[in-house]
Amino acid sequence: MTGHPADKTQARIFLPSLVAAATVAFLWLIAPFSGAILWAVIAAVLFEPLNARILGAMPRHRSGAALITLLIIVVVVVVPAMLLAAALLREATAFYSRVRGGEIDLGRLFVETQTHLPGWLRAWLTDVGMGDVDGLRVKLGRGFASSFQTVAAQVLSIGQGTLGFFVALGVMLYLTFFLLRDGHALAARIERAIPLTHEQRAVLIGKFVAVIRATIKGSLIVAILQGTTGGLVFWALGLPGALLWGVAMGVFSLFPAIGTGLVWVPVTVYLFATGAIWQAIALGSCGFFIISSVDNVVRPILVGRDARMPDYVVLIATLGGFELMGFNGFVIGPVIAALFMAVWGIFSEPPSVDPVTKT
Repeated sequence: MTGHPADKTQARIFLPSLVAAATVAFLWLIAPFSGAILWAVIAAVLFEPLNARILGAMPRHRSGAALITLLIIVVVVVVPAMLLAAALLREATAFYSRVRGGEIDLGRLFVETQTHLPGWLRAWLTDVGMGDVDGLRVKLGRGFASSFQTVAAQVLSIGQGTLGFFVALGVMLYLTFFLLRDGHALAARIERAIPLTHEQRAVLIGKFVAVIRATIKGSLIVAILQGTTGGLVFWALGLPGALLWGVAMGVFSLFPAIGTGLVWVPVTVYLFATGAIWQAIALGSCGFFIISSVDNVVRPILVGRDARMPDYVVLIATLGGFELMGFNGFVIGPVIAALFMAVWGIFSEPPSVDPVTKT
């Protein structure tokens, strides 16, 4: 005995609606830990090859292999990141104290730089409203103080929320363990749930994973390498704030095309203008031939050239993600762009027969 056609129609409508409502409610529920979940996924993706090797050595101990990988993540990533954050905070505080105490006068530095510039460039600065040296000096000092106080307030809020930070860290590590242990089974279930043909699912998952790894494995590791290299160059040249400049270059390297040049180019110009010729030549040469070349040399080795999205897409997606979601947007923005390109790539291709259902 078959049911009424209207009942079947209602069932077909009700089930997708129920799935959508439950999904939205679940996403709303886990939203407070969205950052922890994101970085757990990133850690699992980056360290999955290591976990596979450990599991190969102890194939009957999947939980043990995941636990060993997690301990390696803590030792190699989490602890150094905390130590770096503490050192960065100390150096930033010391730098700000030198500015407040008059030891570093940003306005005077700008004036000295301006006096060494060519006449045509000084005239252009005057035309754009930067010729009032005294007024600009005051504005620079106030602007820096205001910016640092804003950053200090954010750091203070993080410090006051120490319990929340460690809760999020615990959630991230806990989820990372299960993603390392059961990630393949979970990915297979998600793939089977996608309402596409087998071939389309394979193309979608393949492209999506390839670009995600290019974004995560490529961008983050290149950022670490460029920031470290830049900081060491600043330290070797005796320039103050090497750790601050290194972290800044690491962050700016996440933006294609412009990248680390936002840091070392202005500093090179300043060194030339103030007569530190050999330091300027050394910094400019290292910046152009070493720091900026890390991306071109290392990224193809890590992810290959075929997995890369166009630089203009990555730049726009990264800026948009940062504007909407803060630091997490550095990863989420390009990932959304990867999904967009993968979906439209499948949609624009002619339909093919599903090899599973082909007779």
